[in-house]
Amino acid sequence: MRMSAKAEYAVRAMVQLATVEDGTLVKTEDLANAQSIPAQFLVDILSDLRTDRLVRSHRGRDGGYELARPAADISLADVLRCIDGPLASVRDIGLGDLPYSGPTAALTDVWRALRASMRSVLEQTSLADVASGALPEHVGALADDYRRQQQARGQ
Repeated sequence: MRMSAKAEYAVRAMVQLATVEDGTLVKTEDLANAQSIPAQFLVDILSDLRTDRLVRSHRGRDGGYELARPAADISLADVLRCIDGPLASVRDIGLGDLPYSGPTAALTDVWRALRASMRSVLEQTSLADVASGALPEHVGALADDYRRQQQARGQ
């Protein structure tokens, strides 16, 4: 999976919004400064998030942004799909329509397994989980496995 800078910034901004008290509006500049995101880039990101109804904006001197629903009800997958589209795609072709045959036919199942794996992490991890540092158990276990593998490789 390759995550664009825009998607990574969007996730960071959303997690930052998840840390503020309900009803508190956060100005774009404050959000940009808190996460070191270029302000103009963040304006475009927040516009996309607003269009997908993940954030609400309020105009005026006291305006700003807030999550459109509780942080526990917004998954990382929701944010990533809003910004970059489908979580895992192969040349923007549906998995059932891939032109694999012969020895490559099993690749379709490999891509299905990859998509299922990504979904199990991204759809089941909410903004609230990340903001609190209390990740779902299976996500923590996968991260621990990855760290062990990196240590075993001396990285």
